Amino acid sequence: TAFDQWKAIGKDGFMLPSGFAARSMRQDVIPPGINGKLGYYCYDAGTPIVEGTWDAVLASAHCALTAAALVADGAHSAYALCRPPGHHAGASTYGGYCFLNNAAIAAQSLRDHGSAKVVVLDVDYHHGNGTQDIFWTRDDVMTVSVHGSPETEYPFFRGFADERGAGRGEGFCHNFPLPRGTGWEDYSATLDRALEVIRAYGPDSVVISLGVDTYENDPISAFKLGQQHYPLIGAKIASLGLPTVFVQEGGYAVADIGTNVANVLTGFEQAC
Repeated sequence: TAFDQWKAIGKDGFMLPSGFAARSMRQDVIPPGINGKLGYYCYDAGTPIVEGTWDAVLASAHCALTAAALVADGAHSAYALCRPPGHHAGASTYGGYCFLNNAAIAAQSLRDHGSAKVVVLDVDYHHGNGTQDIFWTRDDVMTVSVHGSPETEYPFFRGFADERGAGRGEGFCHNFPLPRGTGWEDYSATLDRALEVIRAYGPDSVVISLGVDTYENDPISAFKLGQQHYPLIGAKIASLGLPTVFVQEGGYAVADIGTNVANVLTGFEQAC
């Protein structure tokens, strides 16, 4: 109802926060007005809400749920072309172009339909801070992320290697941050390490947060993966031998994103 609340105070166009609930501000009071709510729930100034946002967000989440349902019903794999993406959306926050966490929703759906343990493997260039937040205290959904180091990359304040979960979830969160300029050799070795962590956990199914902004020509990222490397990523994921839901996340080299996604999926299918 955010946009309706926005219109009710005489506003139109796009909605962005004008202030945030930062460290020195109170965080125990939810502002009653829409201007305050924007800064309470959003953590960046790059995720506007417009009139059709909620319809798009809900459709994107339903797309992920459909893919999860196909896999829960026996399909070996399914791909959800989600827009907007979701992995930056947390339990009570939005940002990074993300409003609802499609991958987390898919993972929970798999849990609800018989998977005792699920892994969310995030291969987007940017850390899936929202996914980590949602499952931070749980041991039934492990989060694993290979991403650009938050020392230099968005979201900056999450995604360090020492973040391991809390309570029952301690030890079920694994982050593999890599520096700017990382090429295939180091990326491949790190992905192998991440896959070994997943195998040791022994999940029943896996959700892939499939960002292809690791591409060398991506305008907002700084890894050096070429198009020839994406089938190899797909094959590595296939080596898990698990029912797999792919959920689309980032990728900003618009002319090449389709090719890179198709290459991951083709490499996965050919290796199964």
